[in-house]
Amino acid sequence: MRFVWAVVAFVIAAAMIGAGIAQRTVFQGPSETTKSVQTEGTEAYTLIDGSVLTSVPGAQTLRVEGEGEVFVSYGRTADLTAWLADVPYTAVTVDGEGAVQTAVQQPTVTPETDAAAGRSPVDSDLWLDEFEQTGSLSTTLQLPSDMSVLVASDGTAAAPSTVSLTWPIDDSTPWAGPLIVGGGIVLLAGLVLYILGIRHVRRSRRPRRKGLPLPVTEPISIADTNAEEKGVVSTSPARRGLSRITGARGGRRALVAVPALGVSIALLAGCSADAWPQLAATESPSPTPTVIVPEGQFPPAVTEAQAQRIVSRVSTTVASADAALDQNAAAQRLAGAALAERTTNYRLRAALPDRPALPAIPAEPVQIVLPQTTGTWPRTLMTVVESADAATPTTTIMMMTQETPWDEYKASYVGNLEASTNLPELAAPYVGATQVPPDSSFLVLAPEKVAAAYADIINNGENSVSWSTFDTANDLLLSAIQDNKTKRTEELNQTGAGTAEISFTASAGPAAPIALATLDTGAIVAVNVYESDTAKPTNADAVIKLDNNPAVKALTGVDQSATGFTTTYTDQVFFYVPSQGSEDQIRLLGYRSSLLEAKVSP
Repeated sequence: MRFVWAVVAFVIAAAMIGAGIAQRTVFQGPSETTKSVQTEGTEAYTLIDGSVLTSVPGAQTLRVEGEGEVFVSYGRTADLTAWLADVPYTAVTVDGEGAVQTAVQQPTVTPETDAAAGRSPVDSDLWLDEFEQTGSLSTTLQLPSDMSVLVASDGTAAAPSTVSLTWPIDDSTPWAGPLIVGGGIVLLAGLVLYILGIRHVRRSRRPRRKGLPLPVTEPISIADTNAEEKGVVSTSPARRGLSRITGARGGRRALVAVPALGVSIALLAGCSADAWPQLAATESPSPTPTVIVPEGQFPPAVTEAQAQRIVSRVSTTVASADAALDQNAAAQRLAGAALAERTTNYRLRAALPDRPALPAIPAEPVQIVLPQTTGTWPRTLMTVVESADAATPTTTIMMMTQETPWDEYKASYVGNLEASTNLPELAAPYVGATQVPPDSSFLVLAPEKVAAAYADIINNGENSVSWSTFDTANDLLLSAIQDNKTKRTEELNQTGAGTAEISFTASAGPAAPIALATLDTGAIVAVNVYESDTAKPTNADAVIKLDNNPAVKALTGVDQSATGFTTTYTDQVFFYVPSQGSEDQIRLLGYRSSLLEAKVSP
């Protein structure tokens, strides 16, 4: 019976091991699937839609082959189509059955210049990431359906025409390992049963240890050592020989199953992790604070990673412009009041070698990112960046604007935050903030009126109608302006007492205000304020000299005037403006004040 169970065990073991091996060989499916994209190679850009990328679940491995430079970027589909709206491009999509199809899309807007056809896609602020290589490029992505991939060369030559997408397929065989191991265990059990069966047979064939029967009437004789003389023939040696022969045959049969067990062990050693069930418990994600995004709200204009890259590019470009005193280079990343102050600084530094440069724009670390939520242009981004220079620690706040899909983000307002400044509570970067209209009535003061109201406080002090609206007690800029007025007046009185006078006035600057909402329905508002002082003689024989004012002398080109001089400073000011009905006051967050221009009075 033991032999029967051994045979049954061998059969079961062979079936289990064979099934496990088959799962890892003949029955194992492909490990990946590929879709090829073949274009006509006539257009400069190819847009692979998100529906193609997600037509098969899993990470997407993109391979592009072409001649010369190969460029690949990805971003939101809406952003990419807006960037391509003024040029023809090849659109890659999938039909209802999942088959790849291509079609040439014509421009939907009229190009403003002929440069659109040869526009380089490199380093656009719209891309979430980009890759460049020569000849061929391969990268693995994991993009959702609302993102697409742009393939190009240099924006002038035709885009690479050979593109393929590969997705991994789950070809794991979680029961192959258990089947092989189980088969090995059953095989081992069969071997044990087989050996026990052989042992039983051997024991059943051994000679019995009983003496020969003797006649009752005869006495028992002592056995002679010479068996042949007594005529007795023993059969014990023959039986022992038979037992030895039987044992040898059983041993050889037992050894037949040993290689099978060795094969099972070898196969088991070669099994990878995907040949076993994954029984390890996965960690449950810890809950994170919930942020309620208003229904129907657009996504933020940029991601946090995009914002960090944009700040780095602004910092690098402005640093190069500062070193070269190049206004045109600065204009690539600056606009409005931020560009105006640097233009004047470049003129002064070119004429006065000891004139200090304006504070550099730090590249990192970016502490706060607040993008506007919008699907159109222009777009706004606010950042707060701390200087990594321990010798001159500063915290810079910037308002940046992207006018069109083809423009880069440019800093319109740049200011410094004081160490004691407490910013209001802001939305997370992945949520973003709405841009408050200039004429909004939901704030205690509309953004378009903030600059004029603050200028009125500078002019009239406590007599201003806006004095109680602003937190003037903690306003460092107001105190700095008052100190400057006192200093300028004293300097003029030392040299021209009784023959000259100086007057001060402030007004709203020409730069449009920018406001982004805070979580308490207030807003951070950036405005531009001009401060001007006019020094003029009080009698016809007197003149105003610039002996102690080389900056005004460099800007006007004269060293004295009988009509006087007017000097203008530009202030880039950041305020927190609370919502309508709040008891809070408008408070200063940060500012930057710089000399803007000087001219001879008419």
